[in-house]
Amino acid sequence: MKILFVHQNFPGQYLHLARFLSADPNHEVVVITQRKAATLPRVKTIRYQPSRRVTPNLHHYLVDAEAGILNAQAVVRAALDLKRSGFVPDVMLGHNGWGEIWYLKEVYPQVPLLGYFEFFYHLRGADVDFDLEVSPPFDSGPRLRTKNLGNLMGLDAVDLGQCPTEWQKSLYPKRYQSLLHVMHEGVDTRAVTPDATAHLRIPNTDIDIACGDEIVTYVGRNLEPYRGFPQLMRSLPTILSQRPNARVLIVGGDEISYGARLPGGRTYKQALLSELGDSLDLNRVHFLGKVPYSVFLKILQVSCVHVYLTYPFVLSWSMLEAMSAGCVIVGSKTQPVEEVVRHGENGLLVDFFSPEQIADRVIDVLKEPRAFASLRHNARQTIVNHYDLQTICLPAHLQLLRMLADR
Repeated sequence: MKILFVHQNFPGQYLHLARFLSADPNHEVVVITQRKAATLPRVKTIRYQPSRRVTPNLHHYLVDAEAGILNAQAVVRAALDLKRSGFVPDVMLGHNGWGEIWYLKEVYPQVPLLGYFEFFYHLRGADVDFDLEVSPPFDSGPRLRTKNLGNLMGLDAVDLGQCPTEWQKSLYPKRYQSLLHVMHEGVDTRAVTPDATAHLRIPNTDIDIACGDEIVTYVGRNLEPYRGFPQLMRSLPTILSQRPNARVLIVGGDEISYGARLPGGRTYKQALLSELGDSLDLNRVHFLGKVPYSVFLKILQVSCVHVYLTYPFVLSWSMLEAMSAGCVIVGSKTQPVEEVVRHGENGLLVDFFSPEQIADRVIDVLKEPRAFASLRHNARQTIVNHYDLQTICLPAHLQLLRMLADR
């Protein structure tokens, strides 16, 4: 089978699938991407760049749409060159988020296209109106409706789509939901496992920690409100004062992935450290920045309790990986988390906006870790039963690809 992937930051969500397909000599895999370091064995990589930047002073509603069009045009030029070279795929896959897949059918009209759809924007019932203390301006509604132009363009272009969770699918208009299949990328549960012998030297220190120590972990791509970083930080003075042997490992960068930036270029880490001042024992709070995947796994394996907080938004891979590693999850009672975590069965749910509840649940686990052994076991079993790469997710992807290719 000949497969064409399109993803500006390849491999992204396609890591496991592309790796599996490219390992089979019966498949020919080509990728169109912006990423310079996007390389996998036996994958032909074609890199593109949009021809120009977005028009200065363009109406701000249309910035994302024009950026998507520029990406889509550049991808089409790359696809035309590919077609002239004789490559005609049996199936095409691409992430819709940056517009890249919008015009692929102009080049390959008969080739089935599977799009990846992550989030349909809403003024109400998802992320925008989640914080009741922040009232979205009237402009938010028209702006978000316009932002969904890209989603609608993609839905019109594809033969089928995929969403990683049921909740994310539910955000799309009902008239399109029959196109969308719920398929998570999967967790490699053979690699992401509990390890009672795990130990780790905290990066940039001489402190050694091990599984069984009082270690609280938190992971985000960046440290920001959408992932509950302020609430985590405000819970720490209580946790650290009541558990004098506890340490907190915080993974994430200082940029913004989602939501608004602070004025003056301040980071949320700087703001929270200033707010909490001397109430926080910084000798036991370790900001690790972005870490290699091997270190990330060790962090999960030594974790006594893992805090995962999120707005009603895209569910992070890290929460599922933490469950696969046998962590006790203290998670926010928000829709993406509630789809996976059942309170008292495979994790603990708390009010996103309550540092007090977060602290209480974390302290409970630190005090009596053995009392939560069943939650650890059930958390991992949830991932093995529903999100395992080899037995659940990869076979589902392959079955859908074969179905599309045989159309």
